[in-house]
Parts: sequence; C-alpha cells; structure tokens
Amino acid sequence: MTYENLLLEKEGQIGVIKINRPEVRNALNNETVIEIHAALEELENAPEIGVIVFTGVGEKAFAAGADINQLTNRKATEVFNTHSMSAVYRRIENCKKATIAAINGFALGGGSELAMACDIRIASENAKFGLPELNLAVIPGAGGTQRLARLIGKGRAMNMILTGEFISASEAKAIGLVSDVVPLEDLWETTCEKAEKIIAKGPLAVQIAKLVVNRGFDADLDTGLLIENLAQAVLYGTNDKVEGTNAFLEKRQPSFSGR
Repeated sequence: MTYENLLLEKEGQIGVIKINRPEVRNALNNETVIEIHAALEELENAPEIGVIVFTGVGEKAFAAGADINQLTNRKATEVFNTHSMSAVYRRIENCKKATIAAINGFALGGGSELAMACDIRIASENAKFGLPELNLAVIPGAGGTQRLARLIGKGRAMNMILTGEFISASEAKAIGLVSDVVPLEDLWETTCEKAEKIIAKGPLAVQIAKLVVNRGFDADLDTGLLIENLAQAVLYGTNDKVEGTNAFLEKRQPSFSGR
C-alpha cells in the first residue's frame, strides 16, 4: 500500500508508523486513520517485527487531534464505522505485538487517545497532553473517557476532560500517563532502548502478557487469576519456554522461535 499521510519504516525488528502531516501538526483526518489501520496490519503480520512504534514527523506535534473540518460534517452513524478512530485505536490496543508511543510534542484530542491506546508511552520534554473536545460540544470519543480514567484515575480524568486543560510532560509522568520523559533529542534513542528490551523477550510471552493484562483488568480478581493461570499453562507447553529456561541455566542468550 502507498501511504499519503504516513511514513512506514523498519529499523531492524522495530516497525515505525510516523504521522506525516507536519503542516497541520499531524492532525488526524479520516484518511490518516485508515492508513494507520493498514500500516498496523502490515507491521503486525511482518514476522521480523517485534515492536511497533507510533510517532509524528517534526518536533512540534505527535498528533494534534482530529481534523476539525471533517468533524464539522460528521454524521451520527459514523461512530460505528469499522475504520472509525475508536475502532482503529481498539485494534492498536489489541495488537499482538507490543506498541510504544514516542510522543514528540503536542498530543491533543485524538492524538492523546492514540497514545493511550499504546502499551507504553514515552514523552519528550516539550510534549503537551489534553482532551479539549468539550470546547466543540463533543466528548473524547476514541477511548479518551475510558482509557484515561483507567490510566490516571477517575478524578484526574474528570478534571482533564471537563476543563480541557493541557498538562506538561512532567505532569503526565507524575500522574502515570507516561512512563518516561526525556529531552527531545533523546526520544528516539530511549524509545529504541525500550523496544529492544521487549524484543529480547519471548514473543509469545509478550503477546499473552498483553492479552492477560487487558482482559483481566476489568474483571474481578478470581477471574483475572484464572485467565492468568490458563495463559501460563499455554506458555508452559511452548518451545520458547524450554529455550528460555535452558538458556538461563546455560548462561547464554536465548534464541526464541515464537512457537
């Protein structure tokens, strides 16, 4: 597929999806969201890729929200489209491979929601986060009302959503919205270091760990532990478990096959 609004890159085992609309601070129009879905599918199905990174082109914006010109004409039934922003972000959240948001500036509205759909968020010091949708008489409708509360707590989420206030990268780290904050010039190196740590792990274990955390998060403890036990039972029967334990005992690096 040819991408008009993205740059799709591969650096070793790291797949990179870059939103490439710097002239509008990487705003997310319908076409870009559809391309994100296609790029995600391409990288998820590439056997050599272990981690997928989302970022934006330039030094000012990760993604500055939805395209307001398109929002003006949006119809009620569009929220149920299979390529709606909400559906695509859910697809990112359920990706079999680990995902990292390398947040290189403004992450507003749909851009902030894109970052929240990723497993790990790393921000540059100049990053800003906000959900200003209520200013337009709509709500954060691509997971913002749900993921934000789960990440930082209901009270803090209510404050951000109802006021539309922006927060800095340091504030985002303090409340648990991002895991790391680094100078802009160090963002890519830090992201790659994080990705390489994940790539070194058993790929099936990465996939199943994501599934267990996501499916167990809103369940009661007994159900969550049952999911965890069943997932562990599956991993106990894999070649990767044998390789991982033998490599540890033999004091060598494991060579995982994903089986």
